[in-house]
Amino acid sequence: MRINNLMIAFAMTGFIFSTACVNNRKENKQNETKEITTENVTEVEVVKQTPTIVGVAVANENFSTLVAAVKAAGLVETLNGDGPFTVFAPVNSAFEKLPEGTVAGLLKPESKEALTSLLTYHVVAGKFMAADVLKAIGDNNGEFSIPTVQGGALTASISDGNVILTDAKGNTSKIIITDVAASNGVIHAIDSVVMP
Repeated sequence: MRINNLMIAFAMTGFIFSTACVNNRKENKQNETKEITTENVTEVEVVKQTPTIVGVAVANENFSTLVAAVKAAGLVETLNGDGPFTVFAPVNSAFEKLPEGTVAGLLKPESKEALTSLLTYHVVAGKFMAADVLKAIGDNNGEFSIPTVQGGALTASISDGNVILTDAKGNTSKIIITDVAASNGVIHAIDSVVMP
């Protein structure tokens, strides 16, 4: 009888031990699942969103003069809007080509209207990638008129393999960087400021 009781006790101990092991394994699997889930959520949260046109310009030191001008003209909210927009963005060296004192004069509060007109002359409603511009030029016998948000037009053509913009005064600017993506459009950098 004592032997039977001992065997029953051993059997019960073994059963309790194996049940505890199974429960422990289940808890470990649940913890692993929780860790994996948490890790995946963290990865999703790290995904970056493409900035707006203004955000792209602010992040690029080559557009610091343009950014200052956009702020002075009160166009930040507009260019952060839904769009889409295509911006022919003059780099800093493009502004340096203007006559001395021009930029400083444009940034003054009393010049806001002129500055707004100048900046919106560089903006086109809609998203036009470099390939779209090239196709439009080709489809229109080598020249394509681009209506700007300002109301005037730029003329796009090709010279020596480069896309050239000609403004209302006959001045030209070369597109030097194309297809800079933004969440609300695209930026093409130009080497000269175009004038309405």
